[in-house]
Amino acid sequence: MKLSVSVTNYSWADRLGDRLASLAGFLDRTAVDTLWVPDHLLQADPASRLDEPMLEAYTALGYLAAVTSRIRLGAMVTAATFRAPALLIKLVTTLDVLSSGRAWLGIGAGYNADEAHAMGLFLPDTAERFDRMAELLALARRMWCGDETPFRGEYLRLDHPVGSPRPGTAPAVLIGGAGERRTLRLVAEYGDACNLFDVPDGGAAIRRQLAVLDRHCADVGRPPEQIERTVTTALQAGDRSDDLLERCWTLGNLGVQHVVVIARGRPFTDDELGSVAGAAGRLAA
Repeated sequence: MKLSVSVTNYSWADRLGDRLASLAGFLDRTAVDTLWVPDHLLQADPASRLDEPMLEAYTALGYLAAVTSRIRLGAMVTAATFRAPALLIKLVTTLDVLSSGRAWLGIGAGYNADEAHAMGLFLPDTAERFDRMAELLALARRMWCGDETPFRGEYLRLDHPVGSPRPGTAPAVLIGGAGERRTLRLVAEYGDACNLFDVPDGGAAIRRQLAVLDRHCADVGRPPEQIERTVTTALQAGDRSDDLLERCWTLGNLGVQHVVVIARGRPFTDDELGSVAGAAGRLAA
């Protein structure tokens, strides 16, 4: 099983860049698989204040690529309508090329209407967001394989989608969200990984969602084992490596292969990072 860290809060008292680089450098020397960052302009963690510090995701990921050499990097997750699709594909491609193949495309339909209204972001209705995400994913697949023919979708029209330089291999695509009709269908069609949520229901939701994903895979003729099953979980106060290991094993029994850890309402402490690193090392052994 893989274990990753998602940094959702940047509210260090000082030296934000140094603190973030130190966190990344530490994790780079451990068995932690991926360092994720949020893609928001405003703090979206309900346990934090709206005006707490938030970094632009792909600038931050470029910075993290420069201070690390092993750990994978991605946004958890980018709203499909947040940027022009070709620009987002170019951002992820650039990150992947400059990090020697360590980038994810983390993508979702988007949801945060309050942020969109506050910051003037484009957020159409739900059905259109999903349609646009499907076209973005189709465009990314074509650009990463070198197909420069005109792209004609309902929303996207590109006359000559050049993707140079191309990544050595296409970045892995993680699609976030638990919607059983549209989100998990897009995972089956385009995703290398899904991302679900660790809700306190004894695993019922995860079991159901993974079963739905398997059915979507059967419908599109894709082996379900090609898709990595990831879940985001929040550290609890006082959690140590053994506590996190037990949670990972419980999630593994539900079919989860990759656990992403967040800290609610605050930056990670050194002790918490040590606990995550210790658990990751034991899971990788």
